[in-house]
Amino acid sequence: MTEARAELQAGSIIHYKLRVRGIPVRWTSEIAEWIPPHRFVDIQISGPYSLWHHEHRFTSERDGTRIDDTVRYALPFGPLGRWMHRIVVRRDLERIFAYRQEKIRELFGE
Repeated sequence: MTEARAELQAGSIIHYKLRVRGIPVRWTSEIAEWIPPHRFVDIQISGPYSLWHHEHRFTSERDGTRIDDTVRYALPFGPLGRWMHRIVVRRDLERIFAYRQEKIRELFGE
């Protein structure tokens, strides 16, 4: 479940309720920068990461729009977090972004 204002802008707060591997997770993020149609940045205010900074960039290209993401993140719990990153989190994030790419292609074509 996601709760956010209908129109996003800098300062918008988004509340998520989701399940990660069956575990309920609450996540709150803020749109820190909003520069349509070129880019926006969301940061985690509260949630599973000790750091989450996600920049979305959109570039007009001859046949459509290129989407680039830069994500800086860190897990809590020091060595345990680094271990979890190696065995689970990195792959989960790769799958999430691959799924998003697949859905964008379905909706808008290649």
